[in-house]
Amino acid sequence: MAEQDQSTRETITISNDEGEQETFEVLYTFEQDQGQKYILLTPLENIPEGDGEEVYEQEVYPFRYEEEGENITLIPIEEESEWDMIEEVLQTLETEMDEADKTEG
Repeated sequence: MAEQDQSTRETITISNDEGEQETFEVLYTFEQDQGQKYILLTPLENIPEGDGEEVYEQEVYPFRYEEEGENITLIPIEEESEWDMIEEVLQTLETEMDEADKTEG
């Protein structure tokens, strides 16, 4: 279930295979032409605090998802074509973020 925390980060809590709860930040959600919905998540503990000047890499976990009321079901990405599309989306997001940083700085 997605929720907002005090710093306006949208987060989602997922139970792992061992039954432990892990919290992730929602980086991006989007829908494809065929109506399939995708979500990109990163572990919340991997997000650095500070002034944003650091250069870092984040682990990103992509999923296809389906909504049922307030619940969502995450579906692992298995098709090569979906991985290619996700990679393209990530590259576009990275480019847009780099351009935004250049105009702010």
